[in-house]
Amino acid sequence: MGTLTFCINVTLDGCVDHEVGIADDETHALFTQLMDEAGVMLWGRTTYEMMESAWPAVARGDVEADATMRDWAVKLDAKPKYVVSSTREDFPWANSHRIAGDLRACVQKLKEDTPAGVLLGSASLATELDRLDLIDEYRFLVHPRIAGHGPTLFELGLPSTRRLELVSATPLRNGAIMTHYRRAD
Repeated sequence: MGTLTFCINVTLDGCVDHEVGIADDETHALFTQLMDEAGVMLWGRTTYEMMESAWPAVARGDVEADATMRDWAVKLDAKPKYVVSSTREDFPWANSHRIAGDLRACVQKLKEDTPAGVLLGSASLATELDRLDLIDEYRFLVHPRIAGHGPTLFELGLPSTRRLELVSATPLRNGAIMTHYRRAD
């Protein structure tokens, strides 16, 4: 069975707004590596639509982008993408698949069917999957910024505190730190 890893950019004050982090060659290369190591991507509908609005055009070469961003976009385009949605049924972006129905059962099956692992990149979906005890690991790219606004990590709350075990912490040249934790409870 594959591991479900929640991976997201976060500021020192917990903000997960995608526009406040540092987006440079080093961070794009890091996320490309994480995506390469995973078997599939898992998102909620909102995150999928945000990604769908930008990255396919970069992958096609319709938008000017540096080599690192283009590499990310091309690999993301080819990667299987699973989207949890109760409202949208059509997902035309290459290799996109809808997950609907019993969330626990569907995500558990996805983990079982994906030995290389599932990389989750949606904050609100992560809260729901954490409540269902489906997240195995957490990778937070902590940016040296204080946003002063939300959305924030797990802002809807969890039923209990999660004890985590540090696997690694890797500083980047831009001052961010990639942290890797496993569930300890």
